[in-house]
Amino acid sequence: MKSSATGSPHISIGSLQQNPSQRVRRKVWSEELKREIVAAASAPGASVSVVARRYDVNANLVFTWRRLYEKSPDVSPVPQLMPVIVTPDQPVVAPARPTFDGIEIDLPGGYRVRFGRGVKPRDLRLVLDALERR
Repeated sequence: MKSSATGSPHISIGSLQQNPSQRVRRKVWSEELKREIVAAASAPGASVSVVARRYDVNANLVFTWRRLYEKSPDVSPVPQLMPVIVTPDQPVVAPARPTFDGIEIDLPGGYRVRFGRGVKPRDLRLVLDALERR
């Protein structure tokens, strides 16, 4: 670097010529690390620039990798919480029996006798007398 007459530094173009046999070496990122960085940058609320600085990588690379892996099915989606509503257990209600419009008599031994509304009293008496004799 040289200083100009005004005292401000400037760079001489001639001194920056590179030898063609020397190649610029670039960092090689493993596939696993790329996916880790993409996952960290894709997390809800994550900042790509903060993640890039943490891993010492250019943010543009992170955006490139994210586009690449968004299309790839190998990247597992970031787990997300689902809303859940917890309710108390509902009491078990016995199924309603069909309503019967008439007379119903439960007898010992698990027998049940039903008489419809139109039963004649004389017929009812006959059945009840027969049941008493049993």
